[in-house]
Amino acid sequence: MPAKRAIARQSLPDVIANDLRERILSGELAEGEIIRQEALAEEYDVSRMPVREALKQLDAEGLVLLTNNRGASVTKHSLTEIGEIFDLRVLLEVDLFRRAIPSMTSTDFARCEQILKQMEASYDANDVGRWGALNYEYHSALYAPAGRSLTNELLQRVSLQSDRYIRMHLSVMKQREPARKEHRELLRLAKEGQVDEACALLTLHIGRTKDQLVKLVADKRASEASPTE
Repeated sequence: MPAKRAIARQSLPDVIANDLRERILSGELAEGEIIRQEALAEEYDVSRMPVREALKQLDAEGLVLLTNNRGASVTKHSLTEIGEIFDLRVLLEVDLFRRAIPSMTSTDFARCEQILKQMEASYDANDVGRWGALNYEYHSALYAPAGRSLTNELLQRVSLQSDRYIRMHLSVMKQREPARKEHRELLRLAKEGQVDEACALLTLHIGRTKDQLVKLVADKRASEASPTE
């Protein structure tokens, strides 16, 4: 008799939360957009209870803002907050990378190389959503040898906030080639044990994205606020 195998089980609120999360990250649900629980319940063909629980999850993640009167909207960060998200990434990721490089093994390098190849395929396929997931996976693989679980938990939350802006960056500005080159260079420097150079490049990599994104979002909001001719 074969042994029982554990399989991942998801509750209905989890399933709804996962779908809503992807809709927010992809931009289908725009920042500031009102989320009506009744409409979602009808759309997902469920009662309001699992929708409410799903929105609580997303509120805890910072993607949705729930108000006392049970209304909800997609979180809209100020330009300062968007900049802060990427500043936090620098603080957390550079520290993790610095600690990780001396402990990286051939297995770690092979894992990073595998993810890079998948990322490059997503560039060519113009699959921005897939690229976003792989981008997080790649950076996580670079930092995993640091063995800093608490820092990684903080970074996971920050990265979730940055993901939708990174996807916007790729979709609108088509800034893929610099990212491709920098990701490969990060791995090369790590393989060679050039800790200071790798951390300097990582700081530049995240900072460049921050600067371009803040300008992109500012221009987009200004355009939307301008009266149509």
